[in-house]
Amino acid sequence: MHLFGSSTTAKPSSSPHIKDTGIATFTADVLEASREVAVIVAFWVPGSGPCKQLIVDLEKAVIAANGAVKMVKVNVDENKEIARQLRIQSIPTVYAFKNGQPVDGFMGALPESQIQQFVETLAGGEGGGHNHAAEILEMAEQAFAAGDIGQAAQAYAHVLQDEPGNPKAAAGLARCYLKTGDLERAKTTLALVRPDDAKDEAVRAVAAELSLREGAAAVAGKNAELEAKLAANPNDHQARYDLALALDAEGNRDGAIEALLDIVRRDRKWNDDGARKHLVTLFEAMGPTDERTIAARRKLSSILFS
Repeated sequence: MHLFGSSTTAKPSSSPHIKDTGIATFTADVLEASREVAVIVAFWVPGSGPCKQLIVDLEKAVIAANGAVKMVKVNVDENKEIARQLRIQSIPTVYAFKNGQPVDGFMGALPESQIQQFVETLAGGEGGGHNHAAEILEMAEQAFAAGDIGQAAQAYAHVLQDEPGNPKAAAGLARCYLKTGDLERAKTTLALVRPDDAKDEAVRAVAAELSLREGAAAVAGKNAELEAKLAANPNDHQARYDLALALDAEGNRDGAIEALLDIVRRDRKWNDDGARKHLVTLFEAMGPTDERTIAARRKLSSILFS
């Protein structure tokens, strides 16, 4: 977004986190500044009671945030070009900018408590408010659990737009791609995560799931052939291992776990402990609190320590 026009002199403010702006300084004060911290832009006109009260309440909340968010005021009477380009249709109007883009806002006056919550959310939960990213991530999880993969993907992508590299959002979006069978996009999305966030539990789970899907590609759909090999030789551990992969590829994770446990039961050290290692990958993908993980770990411990 680029704004050009005649200059409007910015008025001084008693707080370093609050200022007036005009067409000449809007880009620096809002678009560029919002790449470092959220910037609230309040559009107002002189002589308006609702505008005056809103400004007072906003300034109070911004000062309390102590630098976690900034505020910029735009006098619409003096800056009609800004209002036109941002399509301001009523006064007062408030926009919040992050990374050079508007991400939230409202029109009209709000109770002081709601204004405080609005500011605290943008500040990332400072002062006891709700964390906007956490709320969106929770909505995404609920959508995913309900089977609305499209809605979940949009929510995860929204968080990534605000917070590039957010590990839980990247893991969630990658999981959506896995659900639709798009392994390449899942891999690309996981690559957005910074190295120091790669140990995040959600990232590790999706990375493990991606590894499982890639490993199963060669044997997917070969169940009958592999079962025939096992019928002829129950100790054909490679066939049983491949069958576990094939079962998992078709969504039968319980069957895959039992096949791998059977290999450990028959030959613990087969293929350099390959069956146990693959079980560990499954546990990683499902997560430590999944009932299947807990039950399978107990069975594995029973076999290993019997």
